[in-house]
Amino acid sequence: MADQNETKGEEGKHKYSIIVPTYNERLNIALIVYLIFKHLRDVDFEIIVVDDGSPDGTQEIVKQLQHLYGEDRILLRARAKKLGLGTAYIHGLKHATGDFVVIMDADLSHHPKYLPSFIKKQLETNASIVTGTRYVKGGGVHGWNLMRKLTSRGANVLAQTLLWPGVSDLTGSFRLYKKSVLEDVISSCVSKGYVFQMEMIVRATRKGYQIEEVPITFVDRVFGTSKLGGSEIVEYLKGLVYLLLTT
Repeated sequence: MADQNETKGEEGKHKYSIIVPTYNERLNIALIVYLIFKHLRDVDFEIIVVDDGSPDGTQEIVKQLQHLYGEDRILLRARAKKLGLGTAYIHGLKHATGDFVVIMDADLSHHPKYLPSFIKKQLETNASIVTGTRYVKGGGVHGWNLMRKLTSRGANVLAQTLLWPGVSDLTGSFRLYKKSVLEDVISSCVSKGYVFQMEMIVRATRKGYQIEEVPITFVDRVFGTSKLGGSEIVEYLKGLVYLLLTT
């Protein structure tokens, strides 16, 4: 009991900036915000929504959420067009006032119920990075067909074999960083798309940062369409070769 109270006390000393990139997430953004507030009741946090010019009205929904929760808790930092996932995090990081930064997707594939576990793990271990993983006991994937599961698993096995990153889920994008660590690692990265997540972890490992894992269940998006296609798979393979040669 004493350990739990100590962890909760430590938690209160920190502020967490949650960066959520969006593109056409009008149907998801209000729910993800509600769930973040539900599961982080006793935590000091801000949500930074980086929207890439969504034509579906995502920004209008975010503005309504600002009226509801406050503009100090929900920050809309829009961009004119789609400029890539990596640059979205860089853009959000510029506006982050917390000493820790969470990156997560807006499509409900990353459930906010895991955020307390991320925070607890970091406080217990003083890790530089805590990453969600689908590939340890207690983790998994829900809603994917067999082909997509095999593609994701194959991508991770290939990366593990070639890069030795020290984590079980290299392509996941649900993570908690010390802000100073994220600023350091992100400045070393050159990738802008889905390869960005893989490069971040590999660079962090090479720099000697402590990385801990928390099992999560990844749930395929309920609303909207997936943005992962053949071009992203090609970019992944090119990125893998690049990292093999440069790290």
